[in-house]
Amino acid sequence: MQEFASKKMPTGISSLDPILDGGVPPGSVILFLGDLGAGSNEFVFSSMVNLLDAQKSGALQEKLVPKEIRYITFTRMKDDIRQEIIHSLHVDNVSQLVDSIQFDDLSELYFDSSIVPDEWYSHSDILTRMQKRSGHENVLVQLANVINTVPPQSLLILDSVTDIATQSDTPGSWSNLTGFLRGLQRISKQRKITCFLLLSQGIIEFAKERELADIADAVMLFKWEESTGSRRQRVMYFEKFRGVMPHLEERDLVKFAVRISTTSGFEVSNIRVVI
Repeated sequence: MQEFASKKMPTGISSLDPILDGGVPPGSVILFLGDLGAGSNEFVFSSMVNLLDAQKSGALQEKLVPKEIRYITFTRMKDDIRQEIIHSLHVDNVSQLVDSIQFDDLSELYFDSSIVPDEWYSHSDILTRMQKRSGHENVLVQLANVINTVPPQSLLILDSVTDIATQSDTPGSWSNLTGFLRGLQRISKQRKITCFLLLSQGIIEFAKERELADIADAVMLFKWEESTGSRRQRVMYFEKFRGVMPHLEERDLVKFAVRISTTSGFEVSNIRVVI
């Protein structure tokens, strides 16, 4: 078991990593599929901050830790995400920890194909924007260029696949997206880059949602469920996890109750046994 665990990359969620025998296989492409506000963003924020905090303190010296944490956004600004993380987690030196995250903002290319006025999203001059458009550069091309600069054994977050998927409404653009993600799945294995892909549930067609789930190595579902007293409870499911699911199902560890706090961030609080 120790040999198995030594090959894992920790998620940084202290209540979950022991259940996963140390973390996730490096190079895993994990789809975070969730209801709005059900915890997928909080998982990612907690994971990044906790990993950086543990690295700084030396707690992960013998673990397979990310060489770099790369956060790629298509519509949101770096400062917006940075402030959301800082306000969500009351951790010592959280501002300095967040500054260690490498952000890439691809919003100019994303909005270039929309009706959004240039001055709302771009600080580039008109000539620069026209050169980009004339070169037929699109978001997926630039995304590939960015991923090529990510060091091996890193953690990569795409925020969010929902943004790209909603623009891929023609058969050709959809096949480009799915082909790209299949390619990402291959290069992630080769370079041991663990990928978190955020996708809001119920936004795109169900069949397309299932196709993206099929491409990923793992699918983590974040949902709201009614609990006692008509209170809503966040729950997390492992819908699939290649190479890990047998170990979870063997011990009936597939569905979890979740809580989110400002001090600990995302936590697995009570394990739900699958019957």
